[in-house]
Amino acid sequence: MPTNTLRIAAAAAAAAALLATSACSDGGSSTKRGKDGAAQGPKDVKWGDCEAPTAAEGGGQVPGKDWQCATLEVPLDYAEPEGETIELALIRAQARDKKNRLGSLVFNFGGPGGSGITTLPGAASEYAALRDRYDLVSFDPRGVGRSAPVTCEDDKQLDAYYAADSTPATPEEEKVFLGNIEAYQKACEEKSGKVLPHVGTENAARDLDRIRQALGDEKLNYFGISYGTELGGVYAHLFPKNVGRAVFDAVVDPTKTSEQGALGQAKGFQLALGNFAQDCVNRGDACRLQGSTAKEIEANIIKLQKELAAKPIAGIGDRKLTETAATNGIAQSLYSQELWPLLEQGLDEAEGGQGQLLLALSDSLNGRDQQGRYSNIGAANTAINCADSKDRYTLAQTKAKLPEFRAASPVFGDFLGWAMMSCTDWPVPGAWNTPDVSAPGSAPIVVIGNTGDPATPYEGARKMVERLGPGVGVELTYKGEGHGAYNSGDKCVQQAVNSYLLDGKVPPANTVCTASPATPPASPTSPA
Repeated sequence: MPTNTLRIAAAAAAAAALLATSACSDGGSSTKRGKDGAAQGPKDVKWGDCEAPTAAEGGGQVPGKDWQCATLEVPLDYAEPEGETIELALIRAQARDKKNRLGSLVFNFGGPGGSGITTLPGAASEYAALRDRYDLVSFDPRGVGRSAPVTCEDDKQLDAYYAADSTPATPEEEKVFLGNIEAYQKACEEKSGKVLPHVGTENAARDLDRIRQALGDEKLNYFGISYGTELGGVYAHLFPKNVGRAVFDAVVDPTKTSEQGALGQAKGFQLALGNFAQDCVNRGDACRLQGSTAKEIEANIIKLQKELAAKPIAGIGDRKLTETAATNGIAQSLYSQELWPLLEQGLDEAEGGQGQLLLALSDSLNGRDQQGRYSNIGAANTAINCADSKDRYTLAQTKAKLPEFRAASPVFGDFLGWAMMSCTDWPVPGAWNTPDVSAPGSAPIVVIGNTGDPATPYEGARKMVERLGPGVGVELTYKGEGHGAYNSGDKCVQQAVNSYLLDGKVPPANTVCTASPATPPASPTSPA
């Protein structure tokens, strides 16, 4: 885990779990611009047939006949709106009820670095109720997939990079660890130096407003998930009067530095792992893992990590399951409760010397397909994070923080602590310590926090509501497991969100939905 690998999973897990299988063609388009760089309208956006996704987008097959693709020309540098341009890849499925169509609903599924072109068609069935009256739209953000993608190391180099020890314990191991990061960053600069200064979230938010105009919508109706909530918050800050009906799900805490965010993730993943382990214990003999308590199961996982650090085991082909890859695989499995059976099986097999399943889960998190090709999710993730955050941690600062990370998570703490160095010598300076998401004058934004979310801890939803400002953020709590709430299938959450997006009915502040699989889900209710 030499980079911010766990941060990548916000999109990577979605791509794996949703089995997205699409991409778009570069169906030729341009957008007229005024002197201020504002897009002048949708006339030149030409929608056409979609092509199969590129390897950078994660691969897959051509989407069905309902899907159309296009490209939109935007400035590479918004400070020079008449200068060089790049093309953003767009995809849409038009609303079924043309008579009562509300406009477009634009999705960002997170990451940063996830391809919306690939993810939306695979996820569309989960948003079928919204497609009745909205065109479902997504895109590859700048630096991602087909949209001026950031590229760094090649597939063979990435195999070694993601297998390498990312929790060094000796000076010699530290030297190798830092050398791996240096080589990766050098490759990024050599191959993508022109776009690296321009892939940050503020530019992506300006792209969102170009997309809104190109779609012909007066307001941006938006569904942001994970990092998509940060992007949505920055958009609301820059263009509060242009916000239509918006939902933020699996919310990134806008008040935390990269260090604080990583520490929060360590606690979140540890919480989710504890919930997984307790569920296993509750199932008694049906659980394949050794241990009569959750703590005993966690202790066995830590034991497995130490054994793999000393001696990797059989993986896939000639690739071994290393400690880093196993931890990645465990993290990937905690993004959705539906993946818990795979985690249980993978841990059981690894304890028996077979690491294929955990390595496959790790591959999914890192964007590697079965042919050994990597998407650019890792490169884009690093580039966007480092373009956004000013934080640059020294070796001494990082090592001083490790005890706090280990206390937060015996399983994930070391990995996330060392990942703080991902941007240390990045060739582009960061834009902020924390993003400004204040949005006075914006329409209401429904902000959903999940109490069991490993990657974007629940507390972030409340912080987002506070920072959006009075009368803007409306908090909804989901008491459940996994990353995100709407895609859990919980009827209470979906009813609240659909009522807002389709009918404009803002849910009562502090609405609570509780996952209850044994009984029919309740309607949204306000707490007493």
